[in-house]
Amino acid sequence: MQWTLVIPLKPLALAKSRLADTASDGLRPGLALAFAEDTVTAALACAAVRDVVVVTDDPLAGHVLAALGARIVPDEPRSGLNAALTHGAASVRRSRPESPLAALNADLPALRPPELARVLDAASEFPRAFLPDAAGIGTTLLAVSADRELLPAFGTDSRARHRASGAAELRLAAVHSVRQDVDTGDDLRAALALGVGPRTAAAAARLLGIGQ
Repeated sequence: MQWTLVIPLKPLALAKSRLADTASDGLRPGLALAFAEDTVTAALACAAVRDVVVVTDDPLAGHVLAALGARIVPDEPRSGLNAALTHGAASVRRSRPESPLAALNADLPALRPPELARVLDAASEFPRAFLPDAAGIGTTLLAVSADRELLPAFGTDSRARHRASGAAELRLAAVHSVRQDVDTGDDLRAALALGVGPRTAAAAARLLGIGQ
């Protein structure tokens, strides 16, 4: 089974505000872009992934991620994460109605293609399924079969909200790279310990005490 992934990315200048205790205003946009580059690169290298759609209005991110092979869809709703995902999913459905699709976070810099393949294979057993983040509170991936709506509920307590919406929770061992999103300095350190992609490694090296 070949999946289309939908990855939302807010304007880089607004991204990763919770990393303020670790990265300065001048470094956070580059760090957010590095996360997205490593996430998209790993996703496109996954045998279970047919293509990647990035929903963003950021011109630099759009240019860079398109060069990696992602299809860029403008964030026309401009109403937040879930609206962007719904818009991106609708775009996929118009062009590939037969394709199962999954929403994936843009901040998974340690993502490993074989682990992503395991998650998508497990998700294929359900009409709609999700993977909780490493903290056990949020969500890093929400997957649906071709005949189902995505119905994203990302944000605060999204694990509980996706579960309440009827999505099956995927309980998989050894898929840490798919669960380790990066919102805080501690998250970044955890991702670095797993082993991040080259863009994140380079960006993190510029942060005092990170990646040393």
